[in-house]
Amino acid sequence: MEEIYENVAFDKHACPAPATDPRGSSSSKRRVYLAVILCLGVLSVCLLAGLIVLGVHYHISGEMVADLFANQDDLSERLQANKDILSSLTEERNQLKANLSKLTEEMNKLKHLSTQKKTCPAGWRMYRCSCYILSTTSGSWDQGREDCRGRGADLVVIDSDEEQKFLSEFTKELCWIGLNDKETEGTWRWVDGSPLNLTFWAREQPDNGNDDPKWGEEDCVHIRTPDSTLWNDLSCADSLQWICEKFPM
Repeated sequence: MEEIYENVAFDKHACPAPATDPRGSSSSKRRVYLAVILCLGVLSVCLLAGLIVLGVHYHISGEMVADLFANQDDLSERLQANKDILSSLTEERNQLKANLSKLTEEMNKLKHLSTQKKTCPAGWRMYRCSCYILSTTSGSWDQGREDCRGRGADLVVIDSDEEQKFLSEFTKELCWIGLNDKETEGTWRWVDGSPLNLTFWAREQPDNGNDDPKWGEEDCVHIRTPDSTLWNDLSCADSLQWICEKFPM
């Protein structure tokens, strides 16, 4: 019996290895595939979200840039409008200062006259602070000025609406006044050196004779035209009467 048992003794190395379950390997691969697919899905969602965010960002940025340009154009227009207003106000201020200066000067003259009780020579007519006389002869602008200087005066300088109105009534003839652009064409100055600030030009004047040679250079000014009491430029060589102005003595 012992022999029999010895012959049939268990040999563990002779036993066949247990068979592997193929279903376990397939299940592991499936889990790996699912994990990969899930990761790809998550990445796709993240990428899509990123693209949406970028799209919204650039869309908003584009609108902001457009708004900025629109605001810049609007600000530029407003700035230019304000500059124009400032320029106009500056011009008005300068004119007011010039008028104030003239009024102050005239007031000082009146005060001086009131204390000195000065009068105009015989044949001269007083208006406010000046004496005026209308020539009885005619001549060129230069001849008129020479005659005025010989009287201790000069050709009249018109610096107010009131003086223009007075002189329009003072004479009914075309008369030289002390305004010319002989030195620089188009730059009008009075005989006392002051610039032209107040004007009473007739329509379409001054025109320098429309540059027509038959009229010559029209560098001197006379008051009154045949149909108005306004100013016109004319050749200085033409023959007209003139108006002299000086301070009372």
